Amino acid sequence: MFTLNCNGRMLVWEKPLIMGIINSTPDSFFQGSRFSGTDAVLAQAEKMLEEGADIIDIGGQSTRPGSTLLTAIEELQRVIEPVEALHRRFPEAFISIDTFYALVAKETVAAGASIINDISAGSMDETLISMVASLNVPYVLMHMKGKPDSMQHSAHYENVTREVLDFFIHQIPLVRKAGIKDIIVDPGFGFGKTIAHNFELLRNLSAFKMLDCPILLGISRKSTIYKTLGTGPEQALNGTTVLNTVGIENGAGILRVHDVKEAAEIVNLLGELYK
Repeated sequence: MFTLNCNGRMLVWEKPLIMGIINSTPDSFFQGSRFSGTDAVLAQAEKMLEEGADIIDIGGQSTRPGSTLLTAIEELQRVIEPVEALHRRFPEAFISIDTFYALVAKETVAAGASIINDISAGSMDETLISMVASLNVPYVLMHMKGKPDSMQHSAHYENVTREVLDFFIHQIPLVRKAGIKDIIVDPGFGFGKTIAHNFELLRNLSAFKMLDCPILLGISRKSTIYKTLGTGPEQALNGTTVLNTVGIENGAGILRVHDVKEAAEIVNLLGELYK
């Protein structure tokens, strides 16, 4: 069991948690995750919360391979109003902000967010780590080799599991020393990894339990699934369910997903199976 101090409120992890993805952006890789306008975001958040989401993750820019990055101001303009509206409508909901910018972290936490989900491990804004520490919110520390616009050119490893694990072994003490108390680790499926690397990480996910941090699995509808099956992201729900099931059995504590209902069914069924 883990407890996460989310800006003064405790999120208790007794069974795998579900993080629902809402992208306030026109260019995320899965069209079904894109919601333009506050009303659309609120409607989707309500649906996800009713279906069993524990966390709503709001993102303002695409970080798919080859994407072009927005500035902090541009990103903030996309996410600040949805976060404010979501917190106002659902004050008990836990809101995560998917950002690598300190400015966006600061302003969205003030608006109601309570978790920072950073794909860059602090490498794209050197002030982010200290900002998260000052905000006293949980931090998702993700492994990414390279940057979104070029990361797939950096997908070279001698042993991907060992290298990603070594990254966390090195980074976690630094993040804690900076003052961040609650850390969630994300191996970064698809971020500077090939399909083979992603499957290897999933097979070996239990190795990351040695870090004594909740493990976030973010593989929902990604190309590892749909390219392997010869389809597209729109047809990748069944494959996502399969790999999320394997992920939980190998130690995943948070599923970051586009489809909350199906993820909640995994958690419920496995809970019955292994109780």
